[in-house]
Amino acid sequence: MIKRALIFDLDNTLFPVESIGDDLFGPLFQLIHESGKHEADFDNIRKDLMRKPFQWVADQYGFDESLREKGIEMMKQLRFKGSLNPFEDYEEIKKLPSDRFLVTTGFLKMQQSKINGLGIIKDFQEIIVIDPTITPKTKKDIFEEIMASHHLSKDEVLIIGDDPDSEIKAANELGVESVLYDRNNMYTNTNSTYHISSYKNLPSCSVPHFSAAHLA
Repeated sequence: MIKRALIFDLDNTLFPVESIGDDLFGPLFQLIHESGKHEADFDNIRKDLMRKPFQWVADQYGFDESLREKGIEMMKQLRFKGSLNPFEDYEEIKKLPSDRFLVTTGFLKMQQSKINGLGIIKDFQEIIVIDPTITPKTKKDIFEEIMASHHLSKDEVLIIGDDPDSEIKAANELGVESVLYDRNNMYTNTNSTYHISSYKNLPSCSVPHFSAAHLA
């Protein structure tokens, strides 16, 4: 399979959010507890916050407007301080000759702190954070923009992520091949083109992308 570009998600695709979740989201968990309205669902809320955007969780569990607004304002300021470790199979990604892009949805400061903590900026040609409080754009919109700006056809792109309802869904809507990175084998049926639990099984990209400089 020949692909010029690989587009990756961040959370639970390049590193496990759960490894920092309790520290990072501690103030938010306390806020939810103090509301006194979600104790019965709290374990599920905690798990979902490790995998889904805050706004999705707020809608899913019926947060009232006050809790939603306080949560958003808190999340805007939360950031991780220190270093992070990617999944151990992350090194397999760096062996591939294709151009690599990173597209992640979340609060800008928080997502940037994760990227900085991982030390992966140099591994990607372009990194884009979609902050829903700043822009109405979706991952599908950004995928289209990357393809247009880098003159990539649908057949030249592979989208990799952990969420069937996010990046995989967007890839399907665009007619682009996708890889569901399902490290813990959570899903039995997906709509992704490929389904892997390790980057050692990532479909290889056998032909490198040659820039104009190489062709001159």
